[in-house]
Amino acid sequence: MTRKERYNAIFEWFAQNQPVAQSELHYENPFQLLVAVILSAQCTDKRVNLVTPALFGRFPSAQELAAASFDEVYPFVKSVSYPNAKARHLIAMAQMLLSDYGGTVPSDIDALMRLPGVGRKTANVIASIVYDQPVIAVDTHVFRVSHRLGLSDGSTPRAVQLDLERHIPVSRRAIAHHWLILHGRYICTARNPKCAECPLTAWCREYPLLSR
Repeated sequence: MTRKERYNAIFEWFAQNQPVAQSELHYENPFQLLVAVILSAQCTDKRVNLVTPALFGRFPSAQELAAASFDEVYPFVKSVSYPNAKARHLIAMAQMLLSDYGGTVPSDIDALMRLPGVGRKTANVIASIVYDQPVIAVDTHVFRVSHRLGLSDGSTPRAVQLDLERHIPVSRRAIAHHWLILHGRYICTARNPKCAECPLTAWCREYPLLSR
């Protein structure tokens, strides 16, 4: 099977069986999504969704967050991973959003990556979801699933991203990102993957080992 055939088969299965796939983070505008994605680094979306209602209620926009102190923000995010760093990143991000971008979340990847707490994955998520740009964010789930299914042999998230974008049509990239994340989150987990429930074992390079 060629890599092109592998891509076609896997993503056609997703298209037929999971026609709707989207972020599980709760947000109402680009600013809220940016905050939520920053908080989601090495943390579950479920935990972030428990935290953000109160956080957004107290700091509904970049203006309020930029004017806040660490001691004001920390109690709202203390239950997520790395709360000290994330509280500081959120404040600094909001301040730069106001000073450099007029309070508007930028669409440019490089501009997004200038913001404190924003790496390439976060920038790609924002660019894809908010601005419909044909980029694929590679987190641990996408990285793992891409390797197991033979979609990429890249040794870095950036290399995997480029492989995926090389083979996935522009029109499918946004939803493909969610397909891979959700598959990795609920089926193709890092530990004890649910191979018995997986419909993609025919294409999984690690299935013989994982299913033992």
